[in-house]
Amino acid sequence: MTGFLFRRLVQSIVLLWLVSIIGFAVVHLAPGGPLAQFTLAPGMTQAELHRIAHQMGLDRPLPVQYWEWLRRMLVGNWGRSYQDNEPVLWVIGARLPATLELMIASTLIAVLLGTWVGVMGAVRRYSVFDQLATVGAMIGLSIPTFWFGLVVIYIFSVLLGWLPPGNLHTIGDNSFLDYVWHLIAPAMVLALVTVAIWSRYMRSSMLNVINQDFVRTARAKGLPERVVLMRHALRNALLPMIAIAGLQLPSLLGGALVTETVFTWPGMGRLFLDAIGYRDYPVLMGILMLSAVMVIASNLAADLLYAAADPRIRLQ
Repeated sequence: MTGFLFRRLVQSIVLLWLVSIIGFAVVHLAPGGPLAQFTLAPGMTQAELHRIAHQMGLDRPLPVQYWEWLRRMLVGNWGRSYQDNEPVLWVIGARLPATLELMIASTLIAVLLGTWVGVMGAVRRYSVFDQLATVGAMIGLSIPTFWFGLVVIYIFSVLLGWLPPGNLHTIGDNSFLDYVWHLIAPAMVLALVTVAIWSRYMRSSMLNVINQDFVRTARAKGLPERVVLMRHALRNALLPMIAIAGLQLPSLLGGALVTETVFTWPGMGRLFLDAIGYRDYPVLMGILMLSAVMVIASNLAADLLYAAADPRIRLQ
């Protein structure tokens, strides 16, 4: 286990380094730049633009800029935002909790609902419920997130008035219930694709388990069907889902970007889009590296949890 963990850590460091190189090159070579916003200022001369570029360090060769950025990042100095001149760590830290809360809420919805639908579909295989769940999963995988978000806003906010159309709080009301009320719609939209994927994998895993000998033995002992399914079958069917859960983080991050934009949720997704518009290189690179660390860490944690949950697995 120790050797496996050490190898994965080394691979993760190399992967993060490659991500930083590719991300830095793509961000800085994209058309436009942070100086574009200054060109619109009245009376701005070319000499003033050169002076601002020198202050930002944008007049140096790209490899030199990358080395300086990497050196500062390794010591905890992620630079300052070009847009508001605030430290990047502070800017991202102010938006990160909102994104994490949205992702956690959507994950809980997806796991609970997807597990229930998958188990019921496996137990009632080829029934009307199973057929409807299959069709619903295909629809959920096909619907664009932004379109579904707009439909939810139109139906539940505009027509019915049950849920707010966006934002984190109602102006003048910072209560917990008001926050939960605003969280329901974006969490449901973000959970749509994950519910569809989780329910299909859960159904497949459950079907594989309920045909195993130990499940038939449990039934032969006279145990109630509910005990057989929940204590024996479901426990083993959840093991492959641990690895799948670790692979869902990239889709959650991508979905959060769209969902936060549709619902004006003040998280990292909206910050990322704003940083793209302003070509705010330090913020873009900070979000990129933080997302890469989260994805790699989730995959590593999934591998370790899978090994801990299944004693038959021995990592050499």
